[in-house]
Amino acid sequence: MTLGVHPSALVDPDAVIGADVAIGPFAIIGPGVTIGDGCQIGPRATLEQNVRLGTGVRVGSGAILGGAPQDLKFGGEETWVEIGDRTIIREYATINRGTAATGRTTVGCDAFIMSYVHLAHDCHLGDGVIIANSTQLAGHVTIEDRAIVSGLVAVHQFVKIGAHAFIGGATRVNQDVPPFVTAVGNPVELYGLNSIGLQRHGMPPATLAALKRVYRLFFNSDLNLSQALERAKRELPDLPEVQHFIAFVASSRRGVPA
Repeated sequence: MTLGVHPSALVDPDAVIGADVAIGPFAIIGPGVTIGDGCQIGPRATLEQNVRLGTGVRVGSGAILGGAPQDLKFGGEETWVEIGDRTIIREYATINRGTAATGRTTVGCDAFIMSYVHLAHDCHLGDGVIIANSTQLAGHVTIEDRAIVSGLVAVHQFVKIGAHAFIGGATRVNQDVPPFVTAVGNPVELYGLNSIGLQRHGMPPATLAALKRVYRLFFNSDLNLSQALERAKRELPDLPEVQHFIAFVASSRRGVPA
């Protein structure tokens, strides 16, 4: 895309445009929008209101960022969409602003949001998250760093998906998904660790073995949650990944799949 603002684009005088930015034909850049250096805004894309893009963000044709939240409680408060550096948002994705609950909808750095994905109000995505085509996130969903969500997935409001988790295609996610695991189905079920993804990320064998042990304690044993927590704290190495897994399961508000 040629750098600069296409003559047919509409750019609000209040918008802040960084250096080396390309804004395509018929794009709309509304009030309260900040576009960082090196961003590319595709044809007919809309940054409706109160959107902050980091550096090097790419927004595909027809995507709409910063639309009002689809929440009947929303009273017109000043809320935002914030997108981290180098994130890619493909064609016709929609990302709504937050509500008074958190004030913003956020996507971290180096994320990849594919075509027709919807991120509702107050969703918060970490760094390196990948969401495939036509997946729909309800409000208040949290996805931790480097989780992968396949296509045609429906995620219930207030669900949390842990770091490095993998969600299979066409899954209905109505419970929290712990970090480092694979989850598939309707109803959603766990299918062990996301071993391939963890190996690709370079996770040390000792850490991977410890995660396998903690997974077995929680999901492949006859222990209840409190018993599994006690044994995990007593028997497993004090690794950050293990502690994160334990804390995630212990603090889950929607419960985790059996």
